[in-house]
Amino acid sequence: MQIRSYRRGGVKITDCLIAGVGGQGTILASRLIGSAAISVGLDVRGSETIGMAQRGGSVASHVRMGGNIHSPLILPGGADVILAFEPCEGLRAMAWLKPGGMMIVCDRAVMPFSPSGAGGYDAAEVMAHITSAVVRLHVLSGEYIGEKCGLRCLNVAILGAATACGVLPFSMSDMERTIIERFTDGAADMNKNALRTGAEMVKK
Repeated sequence: MQIRSYRRGGVKITDCLIAGVGGQGTILASRLIGSAAISVGLDVRGSETIGMAQRGGSVASHVRMGGNIHSPLILPGGADVILAFEPCEGLRAMAWLKPGGMMIVCDRAVMPFSPSGAGGYDAAEVMAHITSAVVRLHVLSGEYIGEKCGLRCLNVAILGAATACGVLPFSMSDMERTIIERFTDGAADMNKNALRTGAEMVKK
C-alpha cells in the first residue's frame, strides 16, 4: 500500500525520510526539520531508529509535517523527499520514495563497521543504480561539502539543499532561525554557512 502527500483540514502533509549511519547527525537533522516546521505552525510527528547509531549502523528518521497526522511512520512509497547522507543508505531507502518524489544524496560513502576490518562496497556502482532509478535526484559532493564547511556539518548542508529545492514546508529563513535558536554563536555561524553551502549546490 502506498501513501502519498494529502490534505486534511486544508494542510498538506509532507513526508520526509532521512537515512544515514550512526555519527552523521541524522537525528539532529530530523529535529531541526521538526522545529522549523513547528515554527511555521505545522503539526509534526516522527519516528527514529537509533539502536545501531553508536556502532556505525543504519539510522533512519521519519518526519511528517502538516495537519491531523495520525501516524509517525511513512510507509513504503510514501516519502515526498528522502535525504540520504551516504549512497548505500540512499539505496536502502529508495523503496520509501513515492512516484515523483525527490531524493537528495551525498556521494561520499561511509563504510559499515566490521570487527575484522573487512567489508565495504562499490560506491560508484551504488550511485549509478540510484541515478538510473530516481528521476528527481540531486547528488551532493561530499568532498565539496568537506572543503567548504567540514563534514561535521554534512547534515545541515543537506538540509540547505532540501530547503532550497522547496520540498520542505518552510523557507531558508525559517531554518536559519531554527539554527540560531538551537546552537551557540560560533556553532550557529558554522551551521548557517553549511546551510547556505547546500543551498548553493542545488542552485548551480
